[in-house]
Amino acid sequence: MGREHNAFTANPAAPPVQGGLIRPHHSKLLAVCRVLDCLAIYVMLGVAAWVTSASWSIQYNFAGLVAVLGFIFFSEYNDVYGVWRGSPMRYEARRIATSWALVFVVLSLLVFFTKTSTEYSRKAIAAWFIFAPLAVIALHVGYRLLLGYFRGKGRNSRTVAIVGATEMGRRIARTFLDMPWLGYRLVGYYDDRAGSGDPERYIADADLVICGGFDDLYADVSAGKVDVVYVTLPLRAEQRIRVLIQSLADSTVSVNIVPDFFVFDLLHARWSTLQGVPVISIFDTPFKMVDGVVKRVEDLVLGSAILLLTSVPMIFIALAVKATSHGPVLFKQKRYGVHGEEIKVYKFRSMYVMDNGKQIKQAKKNDPRVTRLGAFLRRTSLDELPQFFNVISGSMSIVGPRPHAIVHNEYYREEIQGYMLRHKVKPGITGLAQINGLRGETETVEKMAARVQFDLDYIRHWSLSMDLKIIFQTVYKEFIFSKSY
Repeated sequence: MGREHNAFTANPAAPPVQGGLIRPHHSKLLAVCRVLDCLAIYVMLGVAAWVTSASWSIQYNFAGLVAVLGFIFFSEYNDVYGVWRGSPMRYEARRIATSWALVFVVLSLLVFFTKTSTEYSRKAIAAWFIFAPLAVIALHVGYRLLLGYFRGKGRNSRTVAIVGATEMGRRIARTFLDMPWLGYRLVGYYDDRAGSGDPERYIADADLVICGGFDDLYADVSAGKVDVVYVTLPLRAEQRIRVLIQSLADSTVSVNIVPDFFVFDLLHARWSTLQGVPVISIFDTPFKMVDGVVKRVEDLVLGSAILLLTSVPMIFIALAVKATSHGPVLFKQKRYGVHGEEIKVYKFRSMYVMDNGKQIKQAKKNDPRVTRLGAFLRRTSLDELPQFFNVISGSMSIVGPRPHAIVHNEYYREEIQGYMLRHKVKPGITGLAQINGLRGETETVEKMAARVQFDLDYIRHWSLSMDLKIIFQTVYKEFIFSKSY
């Protein structure tokens, strides 16, 4: 196969790769970043004292010194300065915030055991707790912007070879082509079987061409033309991958294996180790460790606030339900919660008949089972207010996949692939599907499948900001322009 080195065609205007001053002095520049971060922490202590009009004393110097030393230690422990180029800033910010929180734990213990709490202004310390991490995060955003500028100009760049002209290889290539600020410059694909007729291989690509086979890759690595190798061969090519890695071990090139797990329908997949053995979770929940705490705090804080604000309206609704029709005020129905466990979901009763058996019909427009008051409650979603008690108790979340009646669950799990994956998280009062118009009756399997897809997308891409957006849009759309009946 003919060799076509540096046949990178997608972005001909891209600057050439230049070494610059950054890479040879990487460790020195990181040291400068550490010093600037420590200075920011100490300076923010002074700013906090000034803003709160606190009297400066030698105790503040001691606190600043302990904080700086503690941050140096915990930032190394949390790998604040070892972030890969492709890692999002939010992960780095989280590591910074975690390191600073640990510093404050140490400071609090020192102050407690030395009985010096009266030497400090609580307002100044509280302001410092907020100002310092924000300043450090702002500095790190600046570092990234500066590096992005130099990398966009071709400085501090690394040349990349992709082994395997596969769909996964195309994804990796597309990422680097779309984000030049990462500082990666693509050489091309290397694949012995690109022209073999294998439908999983591409003879050529719109962005890159085949630069050769494995022998050509070894030659280019030896000649210093490649800094990083991404192996995107299919998992069944284990023996070829093994040979490739063994050959590249006789070089200083960085080797990364990209497993083609996207052949599966991943749901918040994550990498972990079990006694040193690497483990990849295919289906998992996003709410582990810190994220789980954040989600629970969100539910408790917002849920309590909403219950407090709606307590009086709920009393009037309860009285109205009791006065306008026979039966209990609340309707309790068994539904599946997280991990498929049965929970009891509470709603204000909106029907004359309370179905909770093996045959449950979805509510339809002008459904005779719905009371006049119930129609109003369902249209405005006020019938779901008691579910905030489910949120406080921990069986539900404010945002998450809507819980369906058990009989409906059992039906749709047979009809829709991946339906039960919705139960990797707690069910919610509202969700991504609801703000996208999939609320109320789902007359067809196709509509339910669309709702499930939104639920799975929520699990894959969850963030606190996503929850807040969903809550805001729910108030705006659902309570005003509801589709329920």
